[in-house]
Amino acid sequence: MSAASTPASSGAEQGAARTKSEGEERSEEAKKQQVILVAYLIATLDLIFLFMQLGVMPYLAKSLGLDSVGFGYLQTTFGVLQLVGGPIFGRFADQFGARAALMLSCSSGSAFFLLASISTSVPLLFLSRLPAVFMHGIPGAQKVITDLTTPSQRAGALGKLGLCFGIGIIVGSALGGVLSTKFGIFVPIYVGLVGSLVSTAIVMVWIPSQAELKSEHPVTQRSPSQSGSVFSLREILRLMKFPGVMEVFIIKVFAGLPIGLFLIMFSIISMDFFGLEAVQSGYLMSYFGVLQMVVQGLVIGRLTSLCTERTLLRLSVFVFAGVGLGMALMRNVLHYCIVAVPLVFAFSTLGTITDSILTKSVPASDTGTMLGICASVQPLTRTVGPAIGGLLYKQFGVSSFGYLQLVVNVGLFVYLLKSNIPLKERKGL
Repeated sequence: MSAASTPASSGAEQGAARTKSEGEERSEEAKKQQVILVAYLIATLDLIFLFMQLGVMPYLAKSLGLDSVGFGYLQTTFGVLQLVGGPIFGRFADQFGARAALMLSCSSGSAFFLLASISTSVPLLFLSRLPAVFMHGIPGAQKVITDLTTPSQRAGALGKLGLCFGIGIIVGSALGGVLSTKFGIFVPIYVGLVGSLVSTAIVMVWIPSQAELKSEHPVTQRSPSQSGSVFSLREILRLMKFPGVMEVFIIKVFAGLPIGLFLIMFSIISMDFFGLEAVQSGYLMSYFGVLQMVVQGLVIGRLTSLCTERTLLRLSVFVFAGVGLGMALMRNVLHYCIVAVPLVFAFSTLGTITDSILTKSVPASDTGTMLGICASVQPLTRTVGPAIGGLLYKQFGVSSFGYLQLVVNVGLFVYLLKSNIPLKERKGL
């Protein structure tokens, strides 16, 4: 009797242990999803506050006696600081974790808005830009996502950050305009200050440290990246030597550069070329934001489950070439609204897929630095864009952006077809 009951008892114990293990796995997975949702929330708030201040900053600068040239220098200062700070922020995230990185970003945002709120002179206004060097909410959220997702899930999860971007454009631009009109130019800045402090508190409460939450990519030994200085340029550039990284990064930079130049000049183009008023330009930006939300929320996630990243990379570059042709031929705002659909698709797909590919191409201990490097692409465009974009627009008109987009992306597409860039699309599975 006891001999017969022993196997049954053993089987029951094994079943109970298996059930307990499955329950723990589900609990751990639910906890990871909760943390990812909090990262999306932090990114959304960060973008809302950013677009709020972008809307009121020209008026604040003008009220302090800064002319258009001086305002250009102010924007360039912001871009240079973000450009320099991106890789440094990424290495900080690798060494101290995503939680510490997000706290640094949110607290830097608080300092940014605090200094802006007391800017009663042009020197103080320029000084308020300094904390921007560590204001990188999106790379911080991306670091959380890359730590907590498998390589096959990563592109879809990163793509959903586009929803945050769309919400940030729509809500931030609208809220900044309403608050500044009804209550004064400094009120959106005060809201940004309080909101950044709240975001810092959310990170402290809801984002666990690396030791408290199991990562999908545990690091068993100290990597060279972790042992070097946060400011080590050599360690940052070391990542470019991994197979496929340099090629994909070059494609990321140049495929969207002409469109980036066009968007930098968009405020002038909307007035001079399209003949729009400020309110109408705001509506057009909102339309752009809605497209971004639809594409990133409904389209990219499905595509990443159906197509390989190599295919999507080629597709985005090919569509970008078509967008260039459309921009070269457009003559009014209706044409732009039509062209904007494939433009947003290509822009979103390229950004999501290249970020996913690049983070898979480097060790897990270096994903933060890689994301920081990727985050420097837009600040680089904002830094060199006003000079190059202004020259193109003045000398050759709006169509020049389209022709440049067409030529660059046709060349990149041919290169992608002929080359065999090593992509680790299923790394870690």
